[in-house]
Amino acid sequence: MELFRTITFEAAHHLPNVAAGHKCRRLHGHSYRVEVRVGGDVDPSTGMVMDFADIARACEPVRDRLDHYYLNEIDGLDNPTSENLARWIWDRLVPSLPLVSIVVRETCTSGAEYRGPAPAA
Repeated sequence: MELFRTITFEAAHHLPNVAAGHKCRRLHGHSYRVEVRVGGDVDPSTGMVMDFADIARACEPVRDRLDHYYLNEIDGLDNPTSENLARWIWDRLVPSLPLVSIVVRETCTSGAEYRGPAPAA
């Protein structure tokens, strides 16, 4: 079974590695929506995989670190693409949540989904 909790935050960034003249190279901002997806078995005594409040509590420090900040100035986000942001969030939440994926939407129509590191070959 999978559950998700959505967190939102406002942040500014620019993408330093895109071509000169690309609109995303200029400073701009987004209203980000992030789905934190967790998975597990339903506990027969509670009827839940986990409490939504526990997911929200685990996400709060991440949201607080990102909301109304310039993402390029945050350690590990010097190139804050949606892909890198999804991985950054995963790395901070995976110790405390049974993550399945992190979905980052930077606009209504564009985003990225990260499902954790690739298995070792």
